[in-house]
Amino acid sequence: MSSTVDDDTAAAPPPPSPAPGDGISVRGLHRAFGQVKALDGVDLTARTGAVTALVGPNGSGKTTLLLVLAGLLVPDAGSVRVAGHDPIAQGPAARARTGWMPDTFGTWDSLTAREVLLTFAAAYRLSEAVARARVTDLLATVHLTELADRPASVLSRGQKQRLGLARALVHDPAVLLLDEPASGLDPRSRVDLRILLRRLADEGRTVLVSSHVLSELDEMADDAVFLSRGRTVVPDAGPGGGRSWHVRALSVEALTAWLTSTGVAWRPDEAPDTPTGSGGVLLELDGDEGAARLIRDAVTAGVALVSVVPAAGALEQAYLTLEEDRR
Repeated sequence: MSSTVDDDTAAAPPPPSPAPGDGISVRGLHRAFGQVKALDGVDLTARTGAVTALVGPNGSGKTTLLLVLAGLLVPDAGSVRVAGHDPIAQGPAARARTGWMPDTFGTWDSLTAREVLLTFAAAYRLSEAVARARVTDLLATVHLTELADRPASVLSRGQKQRLGLARALVHDPAVLLLDEPASGLDPRSRVDLRILLRRLADEGRTVLVSSHVLSELDEMADDAVFLSRGRTVVPDAGPGGGRSWHVRALSVEALTAWLTSTGVAWRPDEAPDTPTGSGGVLLELDGDEGAARLIRDAVTAGVALVSVVPAAGALEQAYLTLEEDRR
């Protein structure tokens, strides 16, 4: 996002509160840069009141898609609706209802964090009283109150990320577009981010998040859209929809002997935190129901299990099935 706001946006009236049904709808979206097809027929729906994860390898088109949704890039073809508006044909109306957080923070480093937010609040025509109250609340929300009156140039990478999130929220948007929002955040700030995005969705907003930290998305996303080579794809769930699980027991010998006798395929668990010597193996189980059956049968057989946990989150497991050549 650039540090300037165009005249059309500045002339827009104060944004309305989120309304039911005003999510994101994309159909047949195309965008090329010369001979490179960044978007090659993307279909996407992000529901109101939900957090939607945008997942894909580097070069799959995620950032290009977000730029189109934010009204910063004109598509070559396709239909786009953000909060009920076309971000190109109805730019001011769409931007008034959209909060955009790019993957890198760009602003005037000489301004303080408070001044950055007040400047954007003024661009969205918030009254001074409303803007000051809103900015004070947002600074507290992103834990920057103590740094509110220090220049943005002294903020760390993670602190600038938090300021960027506050900037995206300054006009109380109905739709939130986030590109790698957890980048540079410490563990505590990542937890705060998950809680905040979950709350924003519960308040009736549409939240679309692109991130490579799939474990973070797993804990807060309601839906997921996968991109590969500029197209929307459905990940291969694998035979029977199985997933890998870490299984540990007090005795690895007893565990592996029992699994072998029952015909269950297993392999040594080489994860650093669950070495084979401590009783760990990897199994393919059919979701929670398969894990429940395994625990029941192990208890019946007298095998003392210690833990049964997924080897990877659902989003990570799905991501790994994408047939994508690394770019």
